[in-house]
Amino acid sequence: MLSLRVAANHRYLEYDDGTPFFYLGDTAWEMLHRLTLEEARHYLTDRAAKGFTVIQTVVLAELGGVSEPTPDGHLPLIDRDPARPNEAYFAHVDAVIEEAAALGLVVGLLPTWGSVWKQHRERPSILDPDNAYGYGRFLGRRYAQEPIIWILGGDENVESPEERAVIDAMARGLREGDGGTHLITFHPRGPGQSSAALHDAEWLDFNMIQSSHGARDHDNGLFVEHDLGLEPPKPTIDGEPRYETIPVGFYNTDASPSDRFDDDDIRQAAYWAVMAGACGHTYGNNNIWQMWSPEHRPVIHASVPWYEALDHPGAFQMGILRRLFEARPYQMLVPDNGDLVVDGPRHGGAKIRAARASDGSFVFVYSPRGEAFTVRLDMIGAGRVAATWFDPRYGIATPIHTGEGVGYQTFTPPTSGRGCDWVLVLDDTRRDVAPPG
Repeated sequence: MLSLRVAANHRYLEYDDGTPFFYLGDTAWEMLHRLTLEEARHYLTDRAAKGFTVIQTVVLAELGGVSEPTPDGHLPLIDRDPARPNEAYFAHVDAVIEEAAALGLVVGLLPTWGSVWKQHRERPSILDPDNAYGYGRFLGRRYAQEPIIWILGGDENVESPEERAVIDAMARGLREGDGGTHLITFHPRGPGQSSAALHDAEWLDFNMIQSSHGARDHDNGLFVEHDLGLEPPKPTIDGEPRYETIPVGFYNTDASPSDRFDDDDIRQAAYWAVMAGACGHTYGNNNIWQMWSPEHRPVIHASVPWYEALDHPGAFQMGILRRLFEARPYQMLVPDNGDLVVDGPRHGGAKIRAARASDGSFVFVYSPRGEAFTVRLDMIGAGRVAATWFDPRYGIATPIHTGEGVGYQTFTPPTSGRGCDWVLVLDDTRRDVAPPG
């Protein structure tokens, strides 16, 4: 089994043979708890076909995960005791992880949702440092040979020494159990970052962000920039940005259930994050994270059965994003600090983000609203430059022209306005490169 590791530049992930790994995640938090094996197989097959590489899911899930049985009638723990895992439940988890592995997917596995370890006054946690260590060791041993990324946290932050002790103990158990063969990160409460409390943790291999669901045009690239400026350097990723079809700012008292994030919001967050230097991106859909279907109570106004929501446009467009970046050695990309794009929108929903290869061989510039911008061409090597417009909605590449790589040039995307985002791809024609996308 090829294992994942942090790349030498501390900004991306790769397999242990040096092959780059683009983290393209989907949030399937309730998959293990709510879906039968056949349903999980249907979901995983769809996500593999659309180009996802990581499926984020939870062993002890949020929605009744330790108190409500699965469709097969199993609870994960006997008498809610982490030291007494229910073999029937974990046999189901085994089977789902094996299905994912057969499809080439990595499972981003949360041992527990945050509500299970968080120290609440009104209800005591079922995890403490002793049983968290044992539970982590159990999971580490059981899945030591499976394609896993461990994700601690689960929509909660570490806010006390007691909570840090629980999380450190679980991480220590995972490390002992799997022999250190898997990466570990932490999913925080949003808007937030694992780096805020845990960047110094020896076990934290890469950071995770939750830019969350509070507003349109919320620049999650700022979170990425913050993390990449820390020492020691570690990769980072937005593990929970705004979800497709979730009401905008649903936790605000004046939020309207009918005002929902759409695929334009999804693309904007994805390209902003990756252009800022994230090691990939995570997609989410309000109906899919909870695996909603009519027999369940909807959470946050879910209204489309998960098996129909699989084909919402944002999911297809995440595969397009991955294909674009993998068409180049994306691990060479360096976020633009203002030397490359010298004019264009700097704030708001039209904000331009760009990145260039460290050797000057190619450049990506993202214009979320199709606004014009000006590029300094001599940042792309000293040869002739080929320019291409790439449509992130449909994955269509349209060559513009080839010209001398000197001076400044203003580029105006083919269309403009909300929903009219474009990526400009510039290539040094002296290099042997494939067409974008």
